[in-house]
Amino acid sequence: MSTLTLTDPRDLSRHVSLRHTFSQILSMAGRSLIKMRRNPEQLFDVVFQPILFTLMFAYVFGGAISGSTHRYLPLIIPGILAQTVLTACMATGTQLREDMDKGVFDRFKSLPISRLAPLAGPMVADLVRYTIAVTLTILMGLVMGYRPHGGVGGVVGAGLLLIFAGWSLAWAFTWLGTIAKSARAVQGYSMMVMFPLTFLSNAYVPTTSMPTWLQDFVKVNPVSHIVSAARDLMNQGAVTAEVGWALVGCVAVIAIFAPLSLVSYRRKI
Repeated sequence: MSTLTLTDPRDLSRHVSLRHTFSQILSMAGRSLIKMRRNPEQLFDVVFQPILFTLMFAYVFGGAISGSTHRYLPLIIPGILAQTVLTACMATGTQLREDMDKGVFDRFKSLPISRLAPLAGPMVADLVRYTIAVTLTILMGLVMGYRPHGGVGGVVGAGLLLIFAGWSLAWAFTWLGTIAKSARAVQGYSMMVMFPLTFLSNAYVPTTSMPTWLQDFVKVNPVSHIVSAARDLMNQGAVTAEVGWALVGCVAVIAIFAPLSLVSYRRKI
């Protein structure tokens, strides 16, 4: 008569190869995409927000800031792009916390898969959300009369930079998702961090209209560098120092928060 021996689930995932890890990350990304398809409300922030914010800011502030809506578009479209992508990545931490609260990760823990896959898969799927947000904002700007002088290359370059910026910042919200006590707490912390960064930047108005002390903050705000880089690419087709600073900032965020997220995540499971 054979004897059934129970194996510690942690041992099953101890030796997952890099190839299998990559495959499992893609599988988890597919799971997240299926969740988006079955819950289309998850796309509301990247579908309606770009259209609503572009119309609202352009027609309300265009005349007061630039003299006309048409002349305001080169300033506001890159700003709306950055604001939309960066706020869309807040959902990464919230959805991660919801899955952990529902016990989904307890099931993943019992499977012989890489511990990294459930964490990285949804972030890969979120690239689709960022792409939708960037595309709709640019199309909305073109419909309203915006003509980027940077050409197709500049627009594509700015779009890729913004998607990378959203993906890199999503690591910070992923870390919040692993340490917060609830999805509501993650959402609250995310808004406390993201809204000052986006509104206290050069996304909507020229910095010359701000008080001196606020200009100093805006100059070091990483969101300002991302917005300036997007403007340089879209409006001039130029790869300036702002593009370099934006990329350095994104890499720094990944270098800080990706290890923190992985350590915190492993402690939770």
